[in-house]
Amino acid sequence: MRFQVPQFIDVEDKIFGPFTLKQAIYLAGGAMVAVGAITFFGLFFGLLLSAPIVVLALALAFYKINNRPFIHTLESAFKYFTANKLYIWKKSEMLEIKGVEDKKYSSLVVPNLSAGKLKDLNWELDVKKKDQDKV
Repeated sequence: MRFQVPQFIDVEDKIFGPFTLKQAIYLAGGAMVAVGAITFFGLFFGLLLSAPIVVLALALAFYKINNRPFIHTLESAFKYFTANKLYIWKKSEMLEIKGVEDKKYSSLVVPNLSAGKLKDLNWELDVKKKDQDKV
């Protein structure tokens, strides 16, 4: 039995002509603010006051940043500016007493490898790698 796999599930449906529902709501809101401002304040001051809101409505409807709608950028910016920011940096001070290092690293043992031991280790790793490639 064959089933059809849905395709283009991330594309919104065009409801109002070439616009999606969200785009139509953003554009209608911007137009209502512009018309209300023009009727209440007159042509010059109405356009002056409603211009930023109309630009915001156009950006919300059409502008995308990194293939994501502009509303996501506004939401991230709002969260960034309203969230608490606490940056803490502690500088660990090294003890400057002779022979005494920081307690975190005093128990660290670093092996001393000579050139011969290093060649032997390299040869063993190469042999094990070749054995694994054959299997």
